[in-house]
Amino acid sequence: MFRDNTKVIQIGNRVIGGGNTILIQSMTNTPTEDVEATVAQIHALEAADCEIIRCTVPTEAAAKAIGEIKKQISIPLVADIHFDYKMAIAAMENGADKIRINPGNIGGEEKLKAVVAVAKERNIPIRVGVNSGSLEKELVEKYHGVTAEGIVESALDKVRMIEGCGYDNLVISIKSSDVLMCIKAHELIAQKTNYPLHVGITESGTIYSGNIKSSVGLGIILNQGIGDTIRVSLTGNPVEEIKTAKMILRTLGLRKGGIEVVSCPTCGRTKIDLIGLANQVETMVEEFPLDIKVAVMGCVVNGPGEAKEADIGIAGGTGEGLLIKKGQIVRKVPEEELLAVLRHELENWQA
Repeated sequence: MFRDNTKVIQIGNRVIGGGNTILIQSMTNTPTEDVEATVAQIHALEAADCEIIRCTVPTEAAAKAIGEIKKQISIPLVADIHFDYKMAIAAMENGADKIRINPGNIGGEEKLKAVVAVAKERNIPIRVGVNSGSLEKELVEKYHGVTAEGIVESALDKVRMIEGCGYDNLVISIKSSDVLMCIKAHELIAQKTNYPLHVGITESGTIYSGNIKSSVGLGIILNQGIGDTIRVSLTGNPVEEIKTAKMILRTLGLRKGGIEVVSCPTCGRTKIDLIGLANQVETMVEEFPLDIKVAVMGCVVNGPGEAKEADIGIAGGTGEGLLIKKGQIVRKVPEEELLAVLRHELENWQA
């Protein structure tokens, strides 16, 4: 089902599905039992515009920590559960806004019913998560390997297990580290269910490789109208996941707001440290809640023309540069003042 028509699900103080804004998620990598460290990381993620956070709950201490963490954050918290149904119940009792489980490994039908009963009592949504790496042996045999079709069948089987317990407050997540398999799986499942989909490329890798794989996979899936919430999974600081997710959504026209930085690739005409300047600009603009485009160009030859689609830009020269607005040169600026001049313009920006 395309996102405009998926079921609306409330997660804490936010909603997904039914054409609502695609929300950006991440996951803490601190021990959940360490409340101080976990809250500090969540605050950093909130500042970067993370909208839903997931924490692992492998122990009773972690489940109890959920309650303390919840008191200190403002975004919904999802408890990530593996194998132990008691942790799912404890997490919900301690205030988790949503739980993530694989009904196939929670311990059997009776234990699943116990989890669903608590979720139903508290109206807590359940994210049904299935990864290609955990596909059941019989489905691997049926489809002669790990396939998109097998992933989808597995996920829908798990959904039916929960529906059989009389509950349908559900979100589905089907992930694979194989980008093309993941794309195909989402295309298939979107035709078979109206539950909202959490989309991501699992185990995508480091910031370099993970950004590429996630951008390709999520870009293709989201551009088809599929997906209600996303996570970019990176081996690195989770704040980087939020930056990439925002850029993917903005590039696809699915999010407004935030400054977009465009910069040229440098050439032999470049006489300034354009790479360093562009990186400084990209970091600086995160401070400004503006919906504009900023250009950083390496020379005064093509700079004004290449920056004409930007709202404001700077172009380097030999010892000096240009301040450009809407493709028009405003004035010359000493090279060492380019960044400061751009900051001043953004601080006083009027559309």
